[in-house]
Amino acid sequence: MMLAQQLQLKSLFNDDLRFNQLFPKRIQTKATRHWTPVEVAKAAADFLAPDKGAHVLDIGSGIGKFCLTAAYHKPEAVFYGVEQRKDLAGYAFDVGCTFGIYNVSFIHGNFTHIDFRQFDSFYFFNSFYENLEGTEKIDYTIEHSSALYNYYSRYLYKQLEGMRKGTRIATYHSLEDEIPPSYYVVKTAFNGLLKFWINV
Repeated sequence: MMLAQQLQLKSLFNDDLRFNQLFPKRIQTKATRHWTPVEVAKAAADFLAPDKGAHVLDIGSGIGKFCLTAAYHKPEAVFYGVEQRKDLAGYAFDVGCTFGIYNVSFIHGNFTHIDFRQFDSFYFFNSFYENLEGTEKIDYTIEHSSALYNYYSRYLYKQLEGMRKGTRIATYHSLEDEIPPSYYVVKTAFNGLLKFWINV
């Protein structure tokens, strides 16, 4: 890779503004509320992928900002994002291909169709929260309801409950309804908004 390309990638995956400008204006306007800041993504990736070959799932990956940033900074781990909105998953895929980030994959679909046993750790930026009344939505192309919030939170709780000891989770802005009691916080960052959990 040429030095200029290396510098471009380094800048892209270390700067929120540069990263967000890859996307259309309507996507950029959602960044502050809905997309993971690059510094948060880097900190979460360090915790979630401590070993070579770790497989990490982002539940509700949006435009893929966490996965793409994490994959750039942790090239020996593999990151997966699952996202219900087809256009967002498509944007994420395109950025990965454009910049040659090959240790990342994006799945268009509902996380309830994913086999959690394929993964070592999980990232969760409270993708269920927009189901609650009065919250800002990304868009209205999918259904929203408090019943869905409760269903998704309970489903994720049960999936995490069945994971092996040592499973790691990083939550950002979570209400923690999805975290089973067997998971303990081992560290926090960004004024407690980012929490690192291990299943003991």
